[in-house]
Amino acid sequence: MHSISPEELLKAAVEISATAAAIPMRYFRSDLAIEDKADESPVTIADRETEKHIRAAIAERFPSHGIFGEEFGKSGEGSEFTWIVDPIDGTRSFITGVPLFGMLIAVMQGDEAVAGIIRMPALGECIAGCRGGRTTWNGTPVRCRTTRDLAEAWIIINEGNQMVTREPARLARLMQAGRTRRFLNDCYPFALLAMGRIDAVVDFDLQPYDYMAAVPVIEAAGGIITDWHGAPLGLTSDGSVLAAATPEIHAELLALLR
Repeated sequence: MHSISPEELLKAAVEISATAAAIPMRYFRSDLAIEDKADESPVTIADRETEKHIRAAIAERFPSHGIFGEEFGKSGEGSEFTWIVDPIDGTRSFITGVPLFGMLIAVMQGDEAVAGIIRMPALGECIAGCRGGRTTWNGTPVRCRTTRDLAEAWIIINEGNQMVTREPARLARLMQAGRTRRFLNDCYPFALLAMGRIDAVVDFDLQPYDYMAAVPVIEAAGGIITDWHGAPLGLTSDGSVLAAATPEIHAELLALLR
């Protein structure tokens, strides 16, 4: 039986996401009905239609694979391969007309994310990486930066609005670190890290479909991504994420977060 390689899975994820990207763009900056889910996060018809399209495309190509999506949960549990899908990462950005919403797809083999893509439909960008391969931006190889001194690092802090109330001491320490700090949200900072534009991303209160795609993307670009305790990320992680371009930057930020 033919074993599927990470490269083949990545190619499929890129192709599936490319066709799916047209769906949110049909709705972007239009008047949409917005619902609140049980966790008070917003959802729209664009989220659901996009995930349905992705799930159907996965099922057609890989009928034996499992799927775990933000909007429609889990199917095919117990499969060797599981696709982790966030159809619109950054629905708040999407519904307010900010073009920094993304589409996240990871493929896990057992407990390991072996392929991942961060697609930005409104920007026309796709950042893709897999185990044993390279990370690319629209097909062009990219790498993380080589900064080793935290004092020279460019840092993005995600979910700052939550950290200011729930993790004020940690946030205060982070605000003294690095050469400069920016507040953003959602997945694009992880793409910027892999593309060599920044040195670190600190994120908070995430679900697996928010972070698993970033793991192979950043690791294949030469970076490091863990939780705030330094442990590898998986489906049962606590939702904290620290990603850095080099071991030195990662270690220094990890010390600040502990």
